[in-house]
Amino acid sequence: MVSEVGGLAVVAHELKSPLAVMRQLALSMDFQEDSLAELKDTKKQLINISERALRQVNDLTKIARLEDGLFEMEPVSVRRICDHVLTELQPFFQINQRSVAAFYKNRHDLAIANPDLLFSVIYNFCINAMYYSTSETESSLVISDRGDSVEITVRDFGPCLPKQIWQSLKDGMVRPASISMRPGSSGLGLFIASKFSQYMQAELLAVRHRDGTSFKLRLPASKQVAFAF
Repeated sequence: MVSEVGGLAVVAHELKSPLAVMRQLALSMDFQEDSLAELKDTKKQLINISERALRQVNDLTKIARLEDGLFEMEPVSVRRICDHVLTELQPFFQINQRSVAAFYKNRHDLAIANPDLLFSVIYNFCINAMYYSTSETESSLVISDRGDSVEITVRDFGPCLPKQIWQSLKDGMVRPASISMRPGSSGLGLFIASKFSQYMQAELLAVRHRDGTSFKLRLPASKQVAFAF
């Protein structure tokens, strides 16, 4: 019961945080009446923050519906999903003066997954990495082959992931939790990624580095041949 209450507190905090930022931005608009450029920039920030908050709420709704079996598995283009994530996150990275480099080294493009759930997993990995990059330390997204699997890796350069969080990922027992060594990190995002990965029967891993963490997702490669149109 205690862990459940703690998990709810983390969810409440993560959903409250963007609302607080949006309120602050809205109030600041009263002092930007003579600056059209500032108003446009504030509007862009409000849109991006609200879209991210809505995506978190939608992901939590999907978790509640996983048992209904509504999310069908199918061959999906991993590169296309990653491109979609990077395109959607580009404005958010620009506002925060961050960047992420993509490296597609895989020969198996198709993997067995649900496209919506896979998008959310990669999205949460990239958002998490954004908090731990600077203009000097660029995050990376890499797709590579791993035997009969397609592996997606997102690397950040923040504080090392605490051992207990790493162990919970390894054991498949992730709960919504704050991450003390990584303030601002989306513990909720890792919880969502864990739930969706389990549903897709994908392997979720984290590699701890001295200068950050790599989050990995391994999906079974599809034997179906991809055709270019």
